[in-house]
Amino acid sequence: MARPFQTTNPQPQFNRNGTPSLILNSKGWLHPMSHDSHPAPGNFLTKYVFSGDHKVIGIQFLFSGMFFWILGGLLAIGIRLQLGWPNQALTELLKWFPSLADSIPASWGSRISPEFYTMLFTMHATVMIFFVVVPWLGGAFGNYLIPLMIGAKDMAFPKLNMLSYWILWPAFFFLLASFFVDGGAAGSGWTAYPTLSSATQNAEIPDPGLEAAAKASAPANSPAQASLPNLWERIKSRWNSPAAGQSGQGQVYWLLALIFSGTSSMMGSVNYITTILNCRAPGMTLMRMPLTIWGMFVTAILQSLALPVLTVALIMQFLDKTVGTVFFLPPAGLSFGNWQTGTGGGQPLLWQHLFWFYSHPAVYIMILPAMGMVSDVLVAFCRKPLFGYKPMVFSMIAIAGLGFIVWGHHMFQSGMDPRLGTGFMVATILIALPSAVKIFNWLATIWGSRIRFTSASLNALAFISMFIIGGLSGIYMASTPVDIYIHDTYFIVAHIHYVLFLSSMFGIYAGIHFWFPKMFGRTMNETLGKTHFFLTFLLANGTFFPMHILGIRGHPRRYYDPTIFDWLASVQPLNQFVSICAILLGLVQVIFLANFLFSIFFGPKAGRNPWDVNTLEWETPSPPGHGNFETTPIVLRGPYEYAVAEAPGGRLSQTGIIQGSTQQGNHS
Repeated sequence: MARPFQTTNPQPQFNRNGTPSLILNSKGWLHPMSHDSHPAPGNFLTKYVFSGDHKVIGIQFLFSGMFFWILGGLLAIGIRLQLGWPNQALTELLKWFPSLADSIPASWGSRISPEFYTMLFTMHATVMIFFVVVPWLGGAFGNYLIPLMIGAKDMAFPKLNMLSYWILWPAFFFLLASFFVDGGAAGSGWTAYPTLSSATQNAEIPDPGLEAAAKASAPANSPAQASLPNLWERIKSRWNSPAAGQSGQGQVYWLLALIFSGTSSMMGSVNYITTILNCRAPGMTLMRMPLTIWGMFVTAILQSLALPVLTVALIMQFLDKTVGTVFFLPPAGLSFGNWQTGTGGGQPLLWQHLFWFYSHPAVYIMILPAMGMVSDVLVAFCRKPLFGYKPMVFSMIAIAGLGFIVWGHHMFQSGMDPRLGTGFMVATILIALPSAVKIFNWLATIWGSRIRFTSASLNALAFISMFIIGGLSGIYMASTPVDIYIHDTYFIVAHIHYVLFLSSMFGIYAGIHFWFPKMFGRTMNETLGKTHFFLTFLLANGTFFPMHILGIRGHPRRYYDPTIFDWLASVQPLNQFVSICAILLGLVQVIFLANFLFSIFFGPKAGRNPWDVNTLEWETPSPPGHGNFETTPIVLRGPYEYAVAEAPGGRLSQTGIIQGSTQQGNHS
């Protein structure tokens, strides 16, 4: 048995000189956490609204993400309605959504216009990635579980933690407001590639390239130069939101929303790293941490290194859209129809490099926490020690490290030196190795176990199967010759949804079912949970697996009407099948939502440890009170000591306190 550390205070030891000297520190936002200086809330506002308690903040992220989960699902249904039945009138549907009808140009009647369709898929991806998966995995589960699972009383910086949530509200505002500006929300795809994201229909916006040329050719103080608008007038004419029709202000709102969202994530990442490194309970070494915490820790490091690059790129594009800079505008402007981009001396490819330097690690930001959570859920219901704990930890680190050198595989067709493309291809294929280690260890953990099939464990198993399918399709995309053929087809759409939507969402569902008793003191209904799981599993595969076939047949993504191609006529029935499954998949999520909301108030009450597992959070009341633990836990061992013959109940908790199950209600 390992000896505990000889320390009595699990909280970080900061002296005054060691406290970060930042502007926020003058107001106490970055003071290190002390339980005495973080008293229990005294009223409704400080307990449930402006709370510094990590558990309340986690639940705030959970409910905020749930709202956008519904919004993102509705946008997805709109996409599939158009692709399944192009140019069909939506008269009955629009009666229920008058604001939606108002955003469709009158010339299109009750049909979805091409411009509106581009807005649908742009905002669907933006909402689901930046406002659902990231806030749920990092914000909700990260905030709620990190202090509980490492034996801390709270986050290292409770006030900064509170600010990390509330700074999301400007992002919520800008994102939702963009739907109502004249011209609609952003429509350049979630990748926002220039020059499409720079295009505008507003003739009053001056062309900075032409303006510069005019100044160069006009003599100083000449009437020609005097007639040119000054900088302030140029700013005002560009910042013409939302009065100018098709002015592209939806894109400006999109940029602001992502800047605030990224700021929130950066604040959370700094807090998570500090808490995990400095606030662990006595005896909680790094190699005794549950894999959920390792997933959050590695993800926080990824965020802190990659997010500044994306934020800089967003600010640069914001300046291009508002004050006339030309970071991403090419020397020769583009014009198509009534749209134009202006001219400049910038590089559109620069945006792609900056964007994907963050957004490929973002794939792992949206999957690594789920990997850790699924590992803990599987072990709990397999009643076996996790197979290969250290390889699982090092494989997470390897995935994160390799994730920083593979962004170029998104740009094989954008134009790069073939030698550089080969390097990106090899690095991308190498990521399959640590991913395979994780899959092997999960299967080895399940092998020979007497697994209990609960809603949580079923969703965890689905996570593994979806990740395998998504990973295998990713191998094809990593190969340059194959990717050139399937690039920007529905094969890519299928892959990204298997990896991000299906894998991440099944991991989230597993986590909600598993930690719901700890969060709310009650358990979710197992019958509804399993019904939701089986229907979701079948319909999700019915929705996304056929997209591989569509992609191989050459079906392009982001096209408003696939029937314009005669050679796609034979796969249109498959498109309709996908749309039917997608609509039913959206409807089935009502079961989960109803189960979640009903169980908060009327679910069977849960004890401290309804699942009879080892990690520290299950030694606290359900839900935990202020400060989490009645006494400071002393950690003696790792989190996965199961199948121990000499231990009561066959398990050894991390603190050595052998507790039987306090299960109440039916969890079979």
